[in-house]
Amino acid sequence: MSFANTFKALSNPIRRDILNLLKDGRLSAGEIAEQFDQTAATISHHLSVLKKADLILESKEKNYIYYDLNASVLEEIMVWFADLRGSNDEKN
Repeated sequence: MSFANTFKALSNPIRRDILNLLKDGRLSAGEIAEQFDQTAATISHHLSVLKKADLILESKEKNYIYYDLNASVLEEIMVWFADLRGSNDEKN
């Protein structure tokens, strides 16, 4: 996992909104795109950035592409933040 890719992906509000949509379960690319006032190409770009950062998983079924939240990467980030906080707490 690259923290640089992860934080770059999380820096965009539309990508964070996509992650929020996916926390309730998998959605097709079309279902995701319907939620935004953006072109399908723009949403596709955002999905690509999220996928590159391993924040989402892609699966293909027939003519549809579905996306799921990849919670393991988010858990790794939380552990990293907790370790940072723990190190800071030990100094105080």
